[in-house]
Parts: sequence; C-alpha cells; structure tokens
Amino acid sequence: MVTKNSRPTVADIRAMKGRGQKISMLYVTSLEEAAAADAAGVDMLSIEGRFFSPEMREAAGRCFVQVGLPYGPAGNLVTAEDYLKTAYHFMRIGGDCFYCAASLDIQKTLCDNAVPVVAHVGLIPSQCTWTGGFKAVGRTAESAHAVWDHVKRLEAIRCFGAELEVVPDRIAELITRSTPMIMLGMGAGPHADAQYLFSEDVLGHTTGHKPRHAKTYRNFAAEYERLQHERIAAYREFIADVQTGAYPEPQHVVQITDDEFSTFRTALRL
Repeated sequence: MVTKNSRPTVADIRAMKGRGQKISMLYVTSLEEAAAADAAGVDMLSIEGRFFSPEMREAAGRCFVQVGLPYGPAGNLVTAEDYLKTAYHFMRIGGDCFYCAASLDIQKTLCDNAVPVVAHVGLIPSQCTWTGGFKAVGRTAESAHAVWDHVKRLEAIRCFGAELEVVPDRIAELITRSTPMIMLGMGAGPHADAQYLFSEDVLGHTTGHKPRHAKTYRNFAAEYERLQHERIAAYREFIADVQTGAYPEPQHVVQITDDEFSTFRTALRL
C-alpha cells in the first residue's frame, strides 16, 4: 500500500496490475513538467538519463520514475558493465526502474543484479530498420508471434516490464493478460497496463510528426508562439532603450556620494 508521503515501489506497480488498475505514464523533459505530473497525480514518469538529476527526482515527487539508459547510437553505453554502472548511478539519485533496449544478455545482467528493467517490444524506434521503419508491428500472425516470443524471452530473464509500442489492440490484450510484466502501452490500445504518452503531445507542442495514438489536451503551441512574439518585442524595446539612452535609468545605477566621488577624483588628480 502506498502511503500518503511515499512513492510507489516495484511491488506497488505490480500490485496495480494485479488489481487491474490502469496506470498513467508521461514522458517529461523539464522540472516544470515533472512537478506538474506529480501535482496532477500521474503514476509513472519516463525521463531520459540526460534529463535525470537530483533536482528532477525532487520535482517528480511521488511519481514512479523510469530512467532511460541511452542505447547504442543514442549514447555511449556499450558493454553490460557500462549499463550496470549507469543504472547504479541513477539508482543512487532515485530512479525506480530503468529503460533498456540493448541486447538480451545486457538486459539479463541488469536483471541478475536486481535492477528493475523495462525493455521494449513492438515498434522499437532505435531498431525499427529491422521492422520496416516507423510503422505498426504485429499486424500479421507471423509478426505478432515475433512480438509474443520477444515478450517471453524478456519474462525468462525477469524483466520488470516492457514498453509495448504500436501493436494491434487485440495482440496487446493477449500479451498483457499473459505476462507478469508491466506492459507500458504506447499506441497499443486500451488493454495495456499503462497508457504512456509524451508530455509534448498532451500539451500540444509537438514538432514534426504527431503519432496516431497521441492525444492533445491543451494548446501550448499557440501559447509558446505568443510568448516568442512577446520575447522578440521585449528584446527590440531593450535595444531601442540602449540606443536612445533610455536605459539605464537612475534606479538601475549604483550611486556614490559627492564627497566620496570628490575624494576619489582628487586622489587621481583629475
């Protein structure tokens, strides 16, 4: 049972799956987003290692935090030892579980050392060249079976969970019901244990492609555009004030008494 002043543990998240309780999950990149997620009551956060810090952990409050261990081209982790050292580093800061899309042997090393590992199945962005690019996976019986087999291999090494990305909802339902792992659904329909979205999609300021599964709840893009116009206008006013001498004004200047200034000038013989 999660107390009022504690954050969930791995056991608590597993218990939520056991009760059939739906889990909310957001990918965040800033202190403000993490703090807002905590205040709103979001269950889980996904935070890349490059954004995770003691300040981010504090901002995340009671949220259960998945820290991303950068895979291959996205980072400089290569060996199992690299991944394990990095996971331990983030554990000391307060990470609760760790995303790892590296090889099965590396994932197993982490699991064997009691690191709660979240793997990735279905559409795996860092490996999508093998499945035909950024598109749904599991739409044929053969492809769905490959996803199923991947899940079973992850179970065998005792992964805590897996991101289940862009697979048909009925495949996601069968997998979720048939595994003890926590299935973090992103574009996998309503039956995954968690519903996982990017904060930028929820807040409506996505740049580039917007995924089909994204849902926007606020239009921050318009607000960011308005703020940028205001920022430019303020900078132009500042430039004008500098050029005309309107800035700085007396209240922006450090004063010196006439006597002290006179003594200074006398000392310089000016």
